[in-house]
Amino acid sequence: MKSVENALERFLFASRWLLAPFYVGLVFCLAFLLFKAGQELIHFATIIPTAKESEVILGVLAIIDLTFTGSLIVIVIFSGYENFVSKIDIGEHKDWPEWMGKIDFTGLKLKLLSSIVAISGIQLLKAFMDLKNLTDRELIWYVVIHMVFVISGILLAWTDKLSEQSKRH
Repeated sequence: MKSVENALERFLFASRWLLAPFYVGLVFCLAFLLFKAGQELIHFATIIPTAKESEVILGVLAIIDLTFTGSLIVIVIFSGYENFVSKIDIGEHKDWPEWMGKIDFTGLKLKLLSSIVAISGIQLLKAFMDLKNLTDRELIWYVVIHMVFVISGILLAWTDKLSEQSKRH
């Protein structure tokens, strides 16, 4: 009976590798996002000579938004892979970021939600910069959605802190 249990546990442990294609898929998403950022940059460069200040700010915010989204994808790829699939041997990588390999699942959740709040904040700022083209209803929804993300982040951080405190006691 113990051998059946061991075989099942080895099988379940090996099943973590089924996540690897998801992370490879995210690498492709990062490449697609890079393509979109290139398009946005080219479009931005063509309007600069005649753009108003608000249009320049909106263009910059769009590129920042894409950058944050790309950073979010990188965080998910590396932290997720290390937390759920396999450790990455960093011995050969001299420029390996210090945070990689040190983020546990709780840290990953907090980084993800923080990034989502930042992206949502940028979307809200873009909406504020384009008030003349938005209805009050649309603007209210931007604010409500952003506040849901902010409150979710605060609650997640608070519950994680409470969980950590209860582990210490």
